[in-house]
Amino acid sequence: MARALGLDFGTTNTVIALAEGDGATQSMPFASSAGTTDTMRTALSFMKDRQLGAQALKVEAGQAAIRAFIDNPGDCRFLQSIKTFAASPLFQGTLIFARRHQFEDLMEIFLRRLSAYAGEAWPAEVSRIVVGRPVQFAGASADADLALERYNAALTRLGFPEIAYVYEPVAAAHYFAQNLQKDANVLVADFGGGTTDYSLIRFERHAGRLSATPIGHSGVGIAGDQFDARMIEHLVAPEIGKGSQFRSFDKVLDVPSNYYTSFSRWNQLSIFKGSKEFADLQSLVRSALEPEKLELFIDLVEHDEGYPLYQAVSATKMALSGMEEAEFSFAPLGKAGSKTVRRRDFENWIADDLSRIEAALDQVLVETNTAPAAIDKVFLTGGTSFVPAVREIFNRRFDAGRIESGGELLSIAHGLALIGESGEMARWAA
Repeated sequence: MARALGLDFGTTNTVIALAEGDGATQSMPFASSAGTTDTMRTALSFMKDRQLGAQALKVEAGQAAIRAFIDNPGDCRFLQSIKTFAASPLFQGTLIFARRHQFEDLMEIFLRRLSAYAGEAWPAEVSRIVVGRPVQFAGASADADLALERYNAALTRLGFPEIAYVYEPVAAAHYFAQNLQKDANVLVADFGGGTTDYSLIRFERHAGRLSATPIGHSGVGIAGDQFDARMIEHLVAPEIGKGSQFRSFDKVLDVPSNYYTSFSRWNQLSIFKGSKEFADLQSLVRSALEPEKLELFIDLVEHDEGYPLYQAVSATKMALSGMEEAEFSFAPLGKAGSKTVRRRDFENWIADDLSRIEAALDQVLVETNTAPAAIDKVFLTGGTSFVPAVREIFNRRFDAGRIESGGELLSIAHGLALIGESGEMARWAA
C-alpha cells in the first residue's frame, strides 16, 4: 500500500512518520550500532575504512555518528546541524577526506543512512513525502528558494514520486488539533534548533470531520542554537582570546572577532578547522599579547571539542530551566571551565534574541489583525519552549488555561504525515 511519509528534517533532530491511511500515524524506528530510536540526531560521521577500499568511507548518522566521533578522535570527520547550511549562499560545500560535498550530498547521505537503519520498516511504496520547512530559514542572508532547491535535489535522488513542503508550525498544529473538542483559533509556536516559527490556524469540525483554515505565519532565524551561542560567547570565548590583542609591527590590534563567531556555532567547528580563518588564527599566536589563550583556542579546535562543548552548554541551559543557578563544567578549559551561571545573567545574554522572537509573534498577530483574546489555544512545541524567559512571553499575553505543550520531538513529523494523507495537500503546501 502506498503511504505518505512526513519528514521533519530538523536542525538538531530528525523524525520520519508514516501515515497509515486511517488517520493514524507511527514514527519510523531506526536501529543502528547505537541502539533503536524513533528520533535521530541530525549528524553525520565519515571515516576511512580499508575493508571498503582505498576511496571508500564508512558513514554513520545520528547517535551512531556521535559514537564514532567520540571513539575515534582525530580519525573521524563529524558534521552536525547540516540544516543550518541549507539556505546559505556562502556554503558551497565542505571537503571530507579530499572530496567536496555539497549540501544536497550531505542531506542525501543522511537520509540514505536513515533508510538503511529503518530496514524493513521503510515502506516499499511511498505515495509522497511531505517535508517540513521553517517559515524563516536560519542565517543572516538566508535564501529560502535556494534551500528548497537543495532539498529537492537531495530528495529527487532518493526516488520519491511526489515531494511537498509544509510550514513546520502548520504541521505541529495539525498534530495538536486531533484532540480539539470544539472549534478554535490555534496559535502554534515551534521552537527548533535554528528557527522560531508561528502559525495561526482556524480549526472547525463539520459532521465529525476536522477542517482547517490557515490565517497567517511568521518566523525568525533564532532559537535554541542561538541561546547556546550566547552562552559560549560569554562563558568560553573570553577564555580563549576574545577581546585580547596582538602586535602587528608598531601597532596593537584586537584579535578578529569573526574567529569567535565560528567557534560559538559548534556545528560549524569542523568546517572552521579546515578554513583559511583557522590558519590565520594559528599564525597570530607568535604575536599575541596573551598567546596561551589562543593556544587553548587552537587546541579545542584541533581536538574536535565542539560536540563535548555543546553537551556542556546544553546541560547548563537545561538546568537553568528549573533552577536559578547552574554549574557550567567543561574540563578542556582547565580552571576556567568550571563556573556558576545565574539564570538572570543568561536571560540578559539572550535579551535581544527574546525581543526578536517576540517581534515575530507580534508580526503574525498584527498582519492577521488578531487580538490575543481571539486566540483559543496556544500550542508550544520544541525544546526551547522550556526556557522560562521564552514561556514568559506567552504568559504575559495569554492566560495559563489556553497554553499547552507536548510532542516536542514528534509533533511536526506526525502532522506532516497527517497532511500527506488528508487529500488536501495542495491547500497546505508552502
